[in-house]
Amino acid sequence: MKGVALGFIETRGNSGTLQAIDTMLKTADVEFVQRVEIGGGFITTVIRGEVGAVRSSVEAGAEEAARVGELVSTNVIPSAHAEVFELLGVKK
Repeated sequence: MKGVALGFIETRGNSGTLQAIDTMLKTADVEFVQRVEIGGGFITTVIRGEVGAVRSSVEAGAEEAARVGELVSTNVIPSAHAEVFELLGVKK
């Protein structure tokens, strides 16, 4: 699949993470990839899909995460390289 975007939201605490995941999946046609607990209460959520869908989902999810918890950062990789998927341990 060419041109698959990856979206990331990092929060501190589980409530913001769960709210962000729920909002992202409801906002656009994106796929949940994984949730990674980094330590110290930091959690990163990863989604994938078409660039526009991922961007709008990350934006909406970030707003909700900040509303109910602590938003740390967001990022969208518009056309992730195959090796990035390998690093995450998921299929492109």
